Amino acid sequence: MLPESAKPYLLNGIHQWCVDQGYTPHILVLVDYPGVAVPSGYEKDGRMTLNISPNACRNLNMADGWIRFNARFSGVARTVDVPMAAVIAIYAAETQEGMGFAEPVLPDAPPPASGPAERSGRSAVSQEKPERPSLRVIK
Repeated sequence: MLPESAKPYLLNGIHQWCVDQGYTPHILVLVDYPGVAVPSGYEKDGRMTLNISPNACRNLNMADGWIRFNARFSGVARTVDVPMAAVIAIYAAETQEGMGFAEPVLPDAPPPASGPAERSGRSAVSQEKPERPSLRVIK
């Protein structure tokens, strides 16, 4: 059995510290991570900073590996869902004090690009459809 991650405890603890000190807690999220549901158009370089202070969001729930809350974006109420695994950092906006985490690895992500053709999104290898798996009965 794998040990439980400390990340949820650290996120909750730093959030509470920020609120207790009168600071504004922010989280930095990798928006391409599976399960992240945030309004589009607010991200930069695949990341989005979210204000999770009591003044900025309603019904904040940081439990069971998820951060969920309601907030307004350009005056429109939205629900935000973020797996804790997608959080890159949590910090106080006023002081920048907080904690950063290792960049999350996207599940089923291809290996890092090794050549210039691969970095640009084009592969030098032929893009043929893989053969479909099939089952056969063996007697």
